[in-house]
Amino acid sequence: MSEEIIRIAARGDGVTASGKFVALTAPGDTVDGKTIVERGPHYQIPPCHHFPTCGGCQLQHLDAETYAGFVTGRIEDALAHHGLSADIAAPHLSLPRSRRRASLKAMKAGGKVIIGFNEGKSHRIVDTAECHILRPELFDMLQPLRHLLATMLPQKRSAGVQMTLVDQGVDLLISGVKADGLEAAEALSAFAEAHPIARLALDEGYGPEPRYEPRPVTISLSGTPVGFPIGSFLQATDDGEGALIAAAKQAIQDHDGPTLDLFAGLGTFALAVASETRPVIAAEAARDAILSLKMTANRAQLPIEAEHRDLYRRPYEVKELAAIKAVILDPPRSGAEAQVAELAQSDVPVIAYVSCNPATFARDAEMLVKGGYRLDWVKPVGQFLWSTHVELAARFSR
Repeated sequence: MSEEIIRIAARGDGVTASGKFVALTAPGDTVDGKTIVERGPHYQIPPCHHFPTCGGCQLQHLDAETYAGFVTGRIEDALAHHGLSADIAAPHLSLPRSRRRASLKAMKAGGKVIIGFNEGKSHRIVDTAECHILRPELFDMLQPLRHLLATMLPQKRSAGVQMTLVDQGVDLLISGVKADGLEAAEALSAFAEAHPIARLALDEGYGPEPRYEPRPVTISLSGTPVGFPIGSFLQATDDGEGALIAAAKQAIQDHDGPTLDLFAGLGTFALAVASETRPVIAAEAARDAILSLKMTANRAQLPIEAEHRDLYRRPYEVKELAAIKAVILDPPRSGAEAQVAELAQSDVPVIAYVSCNPATFARDAEMLVKGGYRLDWVKPVGQFLWSTHVELAARFSR
């Protein structure tokens, strides 16, 4: 019996009215069981020939309207699960070829090196010949990396490749390989000098070790260069970062005074909002990141107090929040349950909550609402184009 796909589920499958899940379908497609009978108006031909094998994307077959609806729907469904709703703004979606960081896998097999994302639900590496999500500066490194790793990787051995686009070029971390001796060191330097490499580091099993760094590596946040420790977190796209910052600033714009930036990282939000009328306390558990922010704030003479603090084990308590006029928090995917429990009992007038997981956001939102906050609005942000990964910024007030 033929049925029509009516929506896209959280993991990217199409769903019929009877509740059947069918992979790689779009709303309006007609299916019979798991067989696609006819394509509907919201299906598009995927731009990349690696799709759907490559695990880097799950939704290239959706048109722009449907993908935007999926991003918004993920948030609506998560909130509804906790009995909540909100004014949800139009989503910000990053463009193709805008991803400025990536973690890839490499393996030497059959005398050549393959490199790319893992196949979906598999450890098999898809050898990437084209990519419609990575910035060209990162994609252009793949072929040179194949040549480099061909001299370093033993047969049937794998390596990790982490690339981030920073102010000076590409910050490259290779893990799972060894480069002992003068000849190997010279080969790494020659490779780095021949390409736009800002820093080349190896992790041979004992942590990252820089092998090439002609000048300190930085990333500019709100126009301020910040020292970039190896492997640091960075928002996936420039424009996605800008959208989240704009939403956070909008959320707290009417509330000058002491502001708390929780899970501050390198200072993405602290550096954007700090001013004479809004001094910021920035708290972060990653020691390298918070030290880098502290040095940056001191050098730029910004009113930012950087505190090394594990907010899971030692959240800010209600009494510490008494003088705070606004909070920005951007926790990892697990959310900020312990910290939100304290915030829910506080008198902080406004909270800007930035999240990379609608499910844990909705859980924390329910706690805040039960504590007397209003969920004023949510701004969806789709930095991970064509993936099921959804981010957002939201405003809570009391």
